[in-house]
Amino acid sequence: MGECGGGIDGTVDGVIDGAVELARVRQLWQLLEPLHAVLYYAPEVFAEATALGHDTGERWPTYFPYRAAPLGPVGAERVTSAFYSFSPRMVAEHVESAWSVASPEVMLEARLRGIDGAYRVIFGDRADSAELAEAAALARRAAEAANTAGRPLAAANAALEWPKTPHLQLWHAATILREHRGDGHIAALLVAGLDPVESLVSFAAIGAASVDRFESRGWSAAEWAAARERLSARGLVDEDGTATEAGRALRRRVEQDTDRLAAAPWQSLGRDGTDRLVDLLGDFWVAVLSSGLLPSETTLGIGKV
Repeated sequence: MGECGGGIDGTVDGVIDGAVELARVRQLWQLLEPLHAVLYYAPEVFAEATALGHDTGERWPTYFPYRAAPLGPVGAERVTSAFYSFSPRMVAEHVESAWSVASPEVMLEARLRGIDGAYRVIFGDRADSAELAEAAALARRAAEAANTAGRPLAAANAALEWPKTPHLQLWHAATILREHRGDGHIAALLVAGLDPVESLVSFAAIGAASVDRFESRGWSAAEWAAARERLSARGLVDEDGTATEAGRALRRRVEQDTDRLAAAPWQSLGRDGTDRLVDLLGDFWVAVLSSGLLPSETTLGIGKV
């Protein structure tokens, strides 16, 4: 499967039914991802978790229950499966006691209150602007068009009641769409034959982020080294952990398949709608990045792949 050949969903040449180019699909993810990710870094969201009794000395004790809450009071095994690239030990550490602190229903209410506060601080008067309301309506159309079959995190978020206010609708739509993309990304990794830790080692090997950043997912040095050895045996990384050309080609295919699998919801907007949404999101994207809340380096490889 070449760079411009058919993907695992059968689309070709970077165009979906002649409507939305895959480059636009990727751009929309890059614009919406920071709007979603505020959940894991904003002090207003941490304050809500603190009030419930969660440890907020670091972000992981709240990351897992906030993100997993739409799934219901599930155990660590199901969260590990849905999140994929986190060490099962790390998931168990933060999930097994999470629902005794606060139920998923309570966490869902808390995260909306936290996002409400965070957006109002970050966007100021623009949180109630006509531009944000228009962006929210477009993003909601795409989110409601998303087919969530085989996508557990997208389906769980899509099943939630929509918030009433436009700025919270924008966040909810961004969340559904990013989890829809993430579920598809896992499918692409499975097709590529990359297990959870191999997916991180191979991504680090192409320079998506530093090894230190990926080690935050909880894998031991021995597990990381073993995964590197497996990838080396497949000719995907060199001895020093740098990707070979075959390794880079495999990761390109993973990213291309991820874009293809994420593209369908945007067909409901077409080129005009997606172009308009990109224009509308720009100022809000800048505001989130300018807030200083988000880390300069993440494991998502945005801007690097």
